[in-house]
Amino acid sequence: MTDGKRRRGLAAASALLGGVLVLSACSGGDDSASDDGGNGTSQAQVDEAAAKKTSEAQIEITPKDGSNNASINNSAAVTVSKGTLTEVKMTTTDGTAVSGEISADKKSWKPSAQLERATTYKVTATAEDSEGRAAHENASFTTVAPDNSFIGTFTPDDGTTVGVGMPVSINFDKAITNKAEVQKGVTVSTTSGQEVACHWFNANRMDCRPDEYWQEGATVTLKLALDGVEGAEGVYGVQQKTVTFKIGRNQVTYVDAKTKQMKVTQDGKTVRTIPISAGSPDNKTYEGQMVISEKFKETRMNGATVGFTDDDGKGEYDIKDVPHAMRLSTSGTFIHGNYWGAKSIFGSVNTSHGCVGLQDAKGADDPNTPGAWFYDNSMIGDVVVVQNTGDKTIAPDNGLNGWNMSWEQWKAGSAV
Repeated sequence: MTDGKRRRGLAAASALLGGVLVLSACSGGDDSASDDGGNGTSQAQVDEAAAKKTSEAQIEITPKDGSNNASINNSAAVTVSKGTLTEVKMTTTDGTAVSGEISADKKSWKPSAQLERATTYKVTATAEDSEGRAAHENASFTTVAPDNSFIGTFTPDDGTTVGVGMPVSINFDKAITNKAEVQKGVTVSTTSGQEVACHWFNANRMDCRPDEYWQEGATVTLKLALDGVEGAEGVYGVQQKTVTFKIGRNQVTYVDAKTKQMKVTQDGKTVRTIPISAGSPDNKTYEGQMVISEKFKETRMNGATVGFTDDDGKGEYDIKDVPHAMRLSTSGTFIHGNYWGAKSIFGSVNTSHGCVGLQDAKGADDPNTPGAWFYDNSMIGDVVVVQNTGDKTIAPDNGLNGWNMSWEQWKAGSAV
């Protein structure tokens, strides 16, 4: 790997969750040549071999993942080259399906009706190449809002059950200069009685959380009373909404890059220990408390999206069917299944480009692998604490990772 390329592109994180294609790749610490895992084969060779076994189908989703102010006039589209589409699903963030049709030649897909304004949509697409090998792509985007109004796209969704680490995270589609008035229009409360404080990371993002993780079984209520609130000069809020979500069981996972083991705990008791392979000494995994923000049974990881490129500018790896992938950062840190690495690396050597890998099977169809078990027993909002990698602590705004700030630092970011 060429020195200096590892961090390229990490500053271009999306407003909250970032794109799976744009940033669905591993990222961690310092960069230089990858560890050969002790078997005489470099990681680049392993990744290249894996890429050759995967689908040649190239899926493109428009608008691009993470786009804001997208057109509502049937602008969404999915196309494929070197293959045919087999399935496309489009939903709003609350799960409402959007109807659409795959073309007769199975090369493209479009929705059947006009999209709604100020709505976030998620698109999941699958295609096959001439040999029947599947490729997968995921994207989300937000449609245009009137120029004189702002909206906040929030997570988690109404009616969901999430892990104890899930903050309320709001991304505004316009820069907010009158932060105090906007924050007064947002209240977050919990049946556990915990104090909740909000923190502005920048002019567009405000997260809210308690001092310690949410209490198991609590119900959290988010109230947006922003209709008519002036967020910036001549820009007014339009939302008047109440959202509730529940906190599930208290699951916290501890990844130790030194012992190459991870402990899955519930209510403080270890329920399973799983061997892992973290970032190599040249591509260390970030340390710190990280929150699972997205889950994909299969997804694509392309090294070029986070600066792992060869001399021709192509990704050092491009694996289109990474199994059981769960996002830990906007910049591309995942905990995911790994079918291309030898079973012997797990628990014995750190070989990745910065992600945390678990032994898994190609196709994500074997429920007995460690990768499948952890995926099936994890939910969005669960905490993964990564330790002893030798890298720096992840930035609090790189994903949903505000737990890496002290309570005093957190409250200092409040506007009220």
